[in-house]
Amino acid sequence: MVLIENKEHLTLEGLQQIVNIRSSMNLGLSDLQKAEFSNFKPVERKIINTQTIPDPQWIARFVCGEGYFEVIITNSKSNKLGKQVRLRFSITQHERDINLMSLILNYFGSGKIYKDPRGPTVYLRVEKFEVNNKIINPFFIKYKINGVKQLDFQDWSLISKLMVDGKHKTQEGLDLIHRLKSNMNQRRKFD
Repeated sequence: MVLIENKEHLTLEGLQQIVNIRSSMNLGLSDLQKAEFSNFKPVERKIINTQTIPDPQWIARFVCGEGYFEVIITNSKSNKLGKQVRLRFSITQHERDINLMSLILNYFGSGKIYKDPRGPTVYLRVEKFEVNNKIINPFFIKYKINGVKQLDFQDWSLISKLMVDGKHKTQEGLDLIHRLKSNMNQRRKFD
């Protein structure tokens, strides 16, 4: 941010600094970016090496940037509407921060950590409805997430309530869930 505020991104040296920083973030540079900026030098990143979660609000702030509230609708022969609705809460991090992911998993007391076979990414996922409904949902009702992710959580939470009430087993409820899902995460539109 400072580089851009100081207009250093308009120089080759400043742009190279930004590329070097970007190469150290999350999944690094794409193959195309690596080809375009072949002389990049990743900036050393510190591993998040904490032994405790400072407080519940810390998790809410962390999830604001790294969390994801998903609604998954799949075909199902065991449901009369032919659809199954599942909720998933997940957090994504670079594999170097796997200890942090374990801390968060232990904090919630449930979930699993998965390694992405395609790259240096790990996911903490909570997929059991009971856990999402009784632990994750109440947690984020109490400890608000800042920003647009709060809107995603509110839709996810409403879908959880619809499922508790059995509305996902009706066409009207399923249609409402589809509408809510269609506006979540990257698909959210603002007028």
